[in-house]
Amino acid sequence: MSLSAIAERYAQAIFELGNESGDLPRISRDFRSFSDTYQASESLRAALKNPLISVEQREAVLRDLSSRLGLTDLALNSVRVVAARHRLDALSDIATRLEELVDRQAGVVRASVTSAAPLTPDFLAQLTRSLETATGKKVIVQQEVDPSLIAGLVTRIGDNTLDGSLKGRLADLQQKLLQAS
Repeated sequence: MSLSAIAERYAQAIFELGNESGDLPRISRDFRSFSDTYQASESLRAALKNPLISVEQREAVLRDLSSRLGLTDLALNSVRVVAARHRLDALSDIATRLEELVDRQAGVVRASVTSAAPLTPDFLAQLTRSLETATGKKVIVQQEVDPSLIAGLVTRIGDNTLDGSLKGRLADLQQKLLQAS
């Protein structure tokens, strides 16, 4: 089974349980927190995947980390199930898919805006309002900087990309010139 199919199944189950508990956004944040911690720590990954470490010791590690991160019981139990089924490599994908499900339910979309230089807070607020008007949904903007764009913005919402960068325009112009010759 592919990682995306695994992530979909686990995320859907956690989503449904979170809906029943009434604390879905917190559970999603907690699951992401654990996933990020897991991805950032090579020693944690090694310990949780090591077959020489007993189940009880792995459980103790999970409980200790859960306590330190302040995870809800449902988030901890979800991680425990993922670990018990040897699906820890899918944690990040599960967390991402869970966030997508939570966002969809809340009527939220995430946009990635890449610019050549950091955007001012005023411009970012104006851009966010424009994107919300265009999509009809609340938009959460994640800003990235890529100096190779030279100027302008590249905005991604889901599968849609709007390339208003100078680099993109120059590439289009180059393509048109090559086709014309």
